[in-house]
Amino acid sequence: MNPTRIDPPASRPANSAPSLWLLTLVLVALSALGAGASDSPPNSEAASRKDLVSAVKHLEKKLGFHRTKNFNKQSTESAVDYRCYYTGKLELPDSYGGLQLAPGTKAGCTVDTQQYDVFFYALDAAASGKTPVSATLEHESVERLLVVVPHEDFHANKELRKLPATLGEASATLIGFLTASEVARQKFGKNSEVFQNLQREPDLFARKAEIVNRFHAQMRQLYAAAQSGEIPEHDALAQKQRALEGLHQQCMDINPSPKSFNRCLPANNNAGLAFDETYTKYYLLMYQLYLAKGRQLRPTLIALQRALDARTEVEVVKNLEEAVTERN
Repeated sequence: MNPTRIDPPASRPANSAPSLWLLTLVLVALSALGAGASDSPPNSEAASRKDLVSAVKHLEKKLGFHRTKNFNKQSTESAVDYRCYYTGKLELPDSYGGLQLAPGTKAGCTVDTQQYDVFFYALDAAASGKTPVSATLEHESVERLLVVVPHEDFHANKELRKLPATLGEASATLIGFLTASEVARQKFGKNSEVFQNLQREPDLFARKAEIVNRFHAQMRQLYAAAQSGEIPEHDALAQKQRALEGLHQQCMDINPSPKSFNRCLPANNNAGLAFDETYTKYYLLMYQLYLAKGRQLRPTLIALQRALDARTEVEVVKNLEEAVTERN
Protein backbone atom coordinates (compact mmCIF):
# COMPACT_ATOMS: atom_id res chain seq x y z
CA MET A 1 0.00 0.00 0.00
CA ASN A 2 1.35 3.44 -0.94
CA PRO A 3 1.76 5.92 1.90
CA THR A 4 -0.94 8.58 2.20
CA ARG A 5 -0.21 11.60 0.05
CA ILE A 6 -1.29 15.09 1.15
CA ASP A 7 -1.13 17.73 -1.54
CA PRO A 8 -0.68 21.36 -0.38
CA PRO A 9 -3.92 23.39 -0.46
CA ALA A 10 -4.44 26.23 -2.88
CA SER A 11 -3.50 29.58 -1.39
CA ARG A 12 -6.19 31.82 0.15
CA PRO A 13 -6.21 35.29 1.80
CA ALA A 14 -4.64 35.29 5.26
CA ASN A 15 -7.65 36.99 6.87
CA SER A 16 -10.35 34.74 5.43
CA ALA A 17 -12.54 32.72 7.78
CA PRO A 18 -12.04 28.98 8.38
CA SER A 19 -13.98 26.93 5.87
CA LEU A 20 -14.84 23.36 4.97
CA TRP A 21 -11.60 22.84 3.09
CA LEU A 22 -9.61 23.62 6.28
CA LEU A 23 -11.60 21.10 8.29
CA THR A 24 -11.04 18.54 5.57
CA LEU A 25 -7.30 19.22 5.58
CA VAL A 26 -7.13 18.74 9.34
CA LEU A 27 -9.00 15.45 9.16
CA VAL A 28 -6.79 14.18 6.34
CA ALA A 29 -3.66 15.18 8.25
CA LEU A 30 -4.85 13.36 11.37
CA SER A 31 -5.66 10.34 9.25
CA ALA A 32 -2.18 10.44 7.75
CA LEU A 33 -0.59 10.57 11.21
CA GLY A 34 -2.63 7.57 12.25
CA ALA A 35 -1.60 5.65 9.14
CA GLY A 36 2.04 6.45 9.80
CA ALA A 37 1.77 5.03 13.29
CA SER A 38 0.29 1.74 12.07
CA ASP A 39 2.14 -1.34 10.84
CA SER A 40 1.60 -0.39 7.22
CA PRO A 41 4.08 -2.28 5.00
CA PRO A 42 6.53 -0.35 2.81
CA ASN A 43 6.02 -0.30 -0.92
CA SER A 44 7.83 -3.34 -2.33
CA GLU A 45 8.06 -1.80 -5.78
CA ALA A 46 9.98 1.15 -4.34
CA ALA A 47 12.67 -1.09 -2.88
CA SER A 48 15.72 -1.16 -5.12
CA ARG A 49 16.99 -4.49 -6.39
CA LYS A 50 20.39 -3.72 -4.91
CA ASP A 51 18.88 -3.21 -1.46
CA LEU A 52 16.93 -6.45 -1.75
CA VAL A 53 20.04 -8.41 -2.71
CA SER A 54 21.88 -6.85 0.23
CA ALA A 55 19.07 -7.86 2.57
CA VAL A 56 19.23 -11.45 1.34
CA LYS A 57 23.02 -11.53 1.70
CA HIS A 58 22.75 -10.16 5.24
CA LEU A 59 20.34 -12.93 6.25
CA GLU A 60 22.46 -15.56 4.50
CA LYS A 61 25.43 -14.50 6.60
CA LYS A 62 23.41 -14.88 9.80
CA LEU A 63 22.26 -18.32 8.66
CA GLY A 64 25.80 -19.47 7.89
CA PHE A 65 25.59 -19.65 4.10
CA HIS A 66 28.90 -19.98 2.30
CA ARG A 67 29.80 -16.53 0.97
CA THR A 68 29.66 -16.02 -2.80
CA LYS A 69 30.09 -13.15 -5.24
CA ASN A 70 26.78 -13.94 -6.89
CA PHE A 71 24.61 -10.92 -7.73
CA ASN A 72 27.25 -8.37 -6.69
CA LYS A 73 27.10 -6.83 -10.15
CA GLN A 74 24.45 -6.06 -12.73
CA SER A 75 24.51 -7.05 -16.38
CA THR A 76 22.82 -5.53 -19.40
CA GLU A 77 22.57 -9.00 -20.94
CA SER A 78 19.14 -10.60 -20.76
CA ALA A 79 20.60 -14.01 -19.83
CA VAL A 80 23.82 -15.36 -18.34
CA ASP A 81 23.84 -18.38 -20.65
CA TYR A 82 21.81 -20.11 -23.36
CA ARG A 83 21.47 -23.90 -23.29
CA CYS A 84 19.75 -26.50 -25.43
CA TYR A 85 18.73 -29.56 -23.44
CA TYR A 86 17.41 -32.46 -25.51
CA THR A 87 16.58 -36.16 -25.39
CA GLY A 88 14.89 -38.84 -27.47
CA LYS A 89 11.16 -38.89 -28.13
CA LEU A 90 10.79 -42.01 -25.99
CA GLU A 91 13.63 -41.35 -23.53
CA LEU A 92 13.19 -39.78 -20.10
CA PRO A 93 16.23 -39.23 -17.84
CA ASP A 94 15.91 -38.79 -14.07
CA SER A 95 17.30 -35.26 -14.12
CA TYR A 96 18.88 -32.60 -16.30
CA GLY A 97 22.16 -34.43 -15.73
CA GLY A 98 20.90 -37.19 -18.03
CA LEU A 99 19.85 -34.84 -20.81
CA GLN A 100 22.06 -34.13 -23.77
CA LEU A 101 23.30 -30.56 -23.89
CA ALA A 102 24.24 -28.26 -26.74
CA PRO A 103 25.07 -24.55 -26.66
CA GLY A 104 22.32 -22.15 -27.60
CA THR A 105 22.16 -18.52 -28.66
CA LYS A 106 19.72 -15.67 -28.23
CA ALA A 107 18.01 -16.99 -31.35
CA GLY A 108 17.41 -20.39 -29.75
CA CYS A 109 18.53 -23.96 -30.56
CA THR A 110 19.64 -25.68 -33.73
CA VAL A 111 18.81 -29.16 -32.42
CA ASP A 112 16.36 -31.01 -34.67
CA THR A 113 12.99 -30.95 -32.91
CA GLN A 114 11.65 -33.61 -35.26
CA GLN A 115 14.19 -36.06 -33.91
CA TYR A 116 14.48 -34.89 -30.32
CA ASP A 117 12.45 -33.33 -27.51
CA VAL A 118 14.16 -29.96 -26.93
CA PHE A 119 14.14 -27.46 -24.10
CA PHE A 120 15.76 -24.09 -24.87
CA TYR A 121 16.84 -22.47 -21.63
CA ALA A 122 17.84 -18.81 -21.34
CA LEU A 123 19.24 -18.68 -17.81
CA ASP A 124 18.48 -15.56 -15.79
CA ALA A 125 20.98 -16.73 -13.14
CA ALA A 126 23.40 -19.58 -12.42
CA ALA A 127 25.29 -20.92 -9.41
CA SER A 128 28.65 -19.86 -10.81
CA GLY A 129 29.79 -18.01 -7.70
CA LYS A 130 29.88 -14.74 -9.62
CA THR A 131 26.61 -14.68 -11.57
CA PRO A 132 25.33 -11.12 -12.05
CA VAL A 133 21.84 -9.71 -11.79
CA SER A 134 20.82 -10.19 -15.41
CA ALA A 135 18.58 -7.71 -17.21
CA THR A 136 15.80 -10.31 -17.11
CA LEU A 137 16.10 -10.89 -13.37
CA GLU A 138 16.27 -7.13 -12.80
CA HIS A 139 12.76 -6.75 -14.24
CA GLU A 140 11.14 -9.90 -12.89
CA SER A 141 8.91 -9.87 -9.81
CA VAL A 142 10.27 -9.02 -6.38
CA GLU A 143 9.28 -12.53 -5.30
CA ARG A 144 11.33 -14.08 -8.10
CA LEU A 145 14.42 -12.04 -7.25
CA LEU A 146 14.17 -12.82 -3.54
CA VAL A 147 13.96 -16.56 -4.25
CA VAL A 148 16.64 -16.76 -6.96
CA VAL A 149 19.40 -15.13 -4.90
CA PRO A 150 19.38 -17.58 -1.94
CA HIS A 151 18.63 -20.50 -4.27
CA GLU A 152 21.82 -19.94 -6.24
CA ASP A 153 23.86 -19.05 -3.16
CA PHE A 154 22.75 -22.23 -1.36
CA HIS A 155 24.40 -24.26 -4.11
CA ALA A 156 27.76 -23.17 -2.66
CA ASN A 157 26.98 -25.32 0.40
CA LYS A 158 29.89 -27.76 0.69
CA GLU A 159 27.58 -30.72 1.42
CA LEU A 160 26.04 -30.41 -2.05
CA ARG A 161 29.25 -30.65 -4.03
CA LYS A 162 29.40 -34.43 -3.83
CA LEU A 163 25.70 -35.16 -4.21
CA PRO A 164 23.40 -35.57 -7.24
CA ALA A 165 21.70 -32.52 -8.70
CA THR A 166 18.31 -33.90 -7.62
CA LEU A 167 19.28 -33.32 -3.99
CA GLY A 168 20.98 -30.01 -4.63
CA GLU A 169 18.15 -28.47 -6.60
CA ALA A 170 15.39 -29.63 -4.27
CA SER A 171 17.17 -28.33 -1.18
CA ALA A 172 18.12 -25.03 -2.84
CA THR A 173 14.51 -24.62 -3.96
CA LEU A 174 13.09 -25.07 -0.47
CA ILE A 175 15.70 -22.93 1.28
CA GLY A 176 15.30 -20.30 -1.44
CA PHE A 177 11.58 -20.03 -0.65
CA LEU A 178 12.10 -19.86 3.12
CA THR A 179 14.93 -17.34 3.00
CA ALA A 180 13.01 -15.14 0.58
CA SER A 181 9.95 -15.23 2.82
CA GLU A 182 11.94 -14.14 5.86
CA VAL A 183 13.56 -11.26 3.97
CA ALA A 184 10.10 -10.16 2.78
CA ARG A 185 8.83 -10.23 6.36
CA GLN A 186 11.73 -8.07 7.52
CA LYS A 187 11.58 -5.63 4.61
CA PHE A 188 7.85 -5.31 3.95
CA GLY A 189 6.03 -6.75 6.96
CA LYS A 190 3.71 -9.70 7.54
CA ASN A 191 0.76 -7.90 5.97
CA SER A 192 2.57 -7.22 2.71
CA GLU A 193 1.53 -8.89 -0.52
CA VAL A 194 5.11 -10.01 -1.20
CA PHE A 195 5.37 -11.82 2.14
CA GLN A 196 1.96 -13.45 1.74
CA ASN A 197 2.87 -14.60 -1.78
CA LEU A 198 6.19 -16.07 -0.67
CA GLN A 199 4.58 -17.83 2.30
CA ARG A 200 2.54 -19.85 -0.20
CA GLU A 201 5.40 -20.85 -2.50
CA PRO A 202 6.59 -23.95 -0.58
CA ASP A 203 3.05 -25.36 -0.60
CA LEU A 204 2.41 -24.52 -4.25
CA PHE A 205 5.68 -26.12 -5.30
CA ALA A 206 4.75 -29.23 -3.32
CA ARG A 207 1.63 -29.49 -5.47
CA LYS A 208 3.69 -29.15 -8.61
CA ALA A 209 6.22 -31.70 -7.36
CA GLU A 210 3.52 -34.31 -6.76
CA ILE A 211 2.23 -33.87 -10.32
CA VAL A 212 5.66 -33.90 -11.96
CA ASN A 213 6.89 -36.92 -10.00
CA ARG A 214 3.72 -38.89 -10.70
CA PHE A 215 3.77 -38.27 -14.45
CA HIS A 216 7.53 -38.85 -14.62
CA ALA A 217 7.08 -42.32 -13.10
CA GLN A 218 4.16 -43.15 -15.40
CA MET A 219 5.99 -42.09 -18.53
CA ARG A 220 9.14 -43.96 -17.57
CA GLN A 221 7.03 -47.11 -17.41
CA LEU A 222 5.45 -46.29 -20.78
CA TYR A 223 8.83 -45.83 -22.45
CA ALA A 224 10.20 -49.02 -20.90
CA ALA A 225 7.25 -50.90 -22.38
CA ALA A 226 7.90 -49.33 -25.79
CA GLN A 227 11.60 -50.15 -25.69
CA SER A 228 10.87 -53.79 -24.80
CA GLY A 229 8.43 -54.09 -27.71
CA GLU A 230 5.44 -54.55 -25.44
CA ILE A 231 3.83 -51.41 -26.91
CA PRO A 232 4.25 -50.32 -30.56
CA GLU A 233 6.15 -47.04 -30.97
CA HIS A 234 3.25 -45.16 -32.53
CA ASP A 235 0.96 -46.18 -29.66
CA ALA A 236 3.56 -45.10 -27.12
CA LEU A 237 3.90 -41.70 -28.82
CA ALA A 238 0.13 -41.25 -28.78
CA GLN A 239 -0.04 -42.15 -25.08
CA LYS A 240 2.86 -39.79 -24.42
CA GLN A 241 1.00 -36.90 -26.03
CA ARG A 242 -2.12 -37.54 -23.98
CA ALA A 243 -0.06 -37.79 -20.79
CA LEU A 244 1.71 -34.50 -21.47
CA GLU A 245 -1.62 -32.80 -22.12
CA GLY A 246 -2.93 -34.15 -18.82
CA LEU A 247 0.18 -33.05 -16.98
CA HIS A 248 -0.12 -29.54 -18.38
CA GLN A 249 -3.77 -29.28 -17.41
CA GLN A 250 -3.11 -30.42 -13.85
CA CYS A 251 -0.27 -27.92 -13.49
CA MET A 252 -2.46 -25.12 -14.83
CA ASP A 253 -5.01 -26.00 -12.15
CA ILE A 254 -2.52 -24.99 -9.42
CA ASN A 255 -4.01 -21.86 -7.88
CA PRO A 256 -3.17 -19.25 -6.88
CA SER A 257 -0.50 -18.90 -9.53
CA PRO A 258 3.05 -19.03 -8.08
CA LYS A 259 5.06 -15.82 -8.16
CA SER A 260 8.62 -17.15 -8.25
CA PHE A 261 8.45 -20.27 -10.43
CA ASN A 262 6.55 -21.70 -13.39
CA ARG A 263 3.68 -23.92 -12.34
CA CYS A 264 4.05 -25.96 -15.56
CA LEU A 265 7.00 -27.51 -17.35
CA PRO A 266 9.47 -25.18 -19.09
CA ALA A 267 8.86 -27.27 -22.23
CA ASN A 268 5.95 -29.71 -22.44
CA ASN A 269 8.05 -32.66 -23.57
CA ASN A 270 10.56 -35.19 -22.22
CA ALA A 271 13.34 -32.61 -21.92
CA GLY A 272 11.17 -30.26 -19.89
CA LEU A 273 9.89 -33.10 -17.70
CA ALA A 274 13.38 -34.46 -16.96
CA PHE A 275 14.58 -30.92 -16.22
CA ASP A 276 11.84 -30.23 -13.68
CA GLU A 277 12.18 -33.69 -12.13
CA THR A 278 15.62 -32.54 -10.98
CA TYR A 279 13.91 -30.01 -8.72
CA THR A 280 10.93 -32.09 -7.65
CA LYS A 281 12.26 -35.64 -7.13
CA TYR A 282 13.18 -35.09 -3.46
CA TYR A 283 11.32 -31.87 -2.81
CA LEU A 284 8.30 -33.55 -1.19
CA LEU A 285 10.53 -35.35 1.32
CA MET A 286 12.26 -32.07 2.18
CA TYR A 287 8.88 -30.35 2.34
CA GLN A 288 7.79 -32.92 4.95
CA LEU A 289 10.89 -31.99 6.94
CA TYR A 290 9.86 -28.32 6.69
CA LEU A 291 6.40 -29.19 8.05
CA ALA A 292 7.93 -31.30 10.83
CA LYS A 293 10.04 -28.31 11.85
CA GLY A 294 7.00 -26.10 12.26
CA ARG A 295 7.47 -24.29 8.94
CA GLN A 296 10.43 -22.43 10.43
CA LEU A 297 13.49 -21.43 8.42
CA ARG A 298 16.36 -21.98 10.82
CA PRO A 299 15.28 -25.39 12.26
CA THR A 300 14.55 -26.62 8.73
CA LEU A 301 17.91 -25.38 7.46
CA ILE A 302 19.84 -27.01 10.30
CA ALA A 303 18.04 -30.35 9.92
CA LEU A 304 18.42 -30.29 6.15
CA GLN A 305 22.15 -29.56 6.27
CA ARG A 306 22.65 -32.40 8.72
CA ALA A 307 20.78 -34.77 6.43
CA LEU A 308 22.79 -33.66 3.40
CA ASP A 309 26.08 -34.28 5.20
CA ALA A 310 26.44 -37.79 3.77
CA ARG A 311 28.42 -39.55 1.09
CA THR A 312 25.65 -41.02 -1.02
CA GLU A 313 22.14 -40.30 -2.24
CA VAL A 314 20.80 -43.31 -0.33
CA GLU A 315 22.30 -42.06 2.92
CA VAL A 316 20.80 -38.61 2.45
CA VAL A 317 17.33 -40.04 1.82
CA LYS A 318 17.62 -42.18 4.96
CA ASN A 319 18.75 -39.15 6.96
CA LEU A 320 15.81 -37.10 5.68
CA GLU A 321 13.29 -39.80 6.50
CA GLU A 322 14.64 -40.11 10.03
CA ALA A 323 14.68 -36.33 10.49
CA VAL A 324 11.03 -36.10 9.47
CA THR A 325 9.92 -38.58 12.11
CA GLU A 326 12.21 -37.55 14.97
CA ARG A 327 10.80 -35.61 17.91
CA ASN A 328 11.77 -31.95 18.10
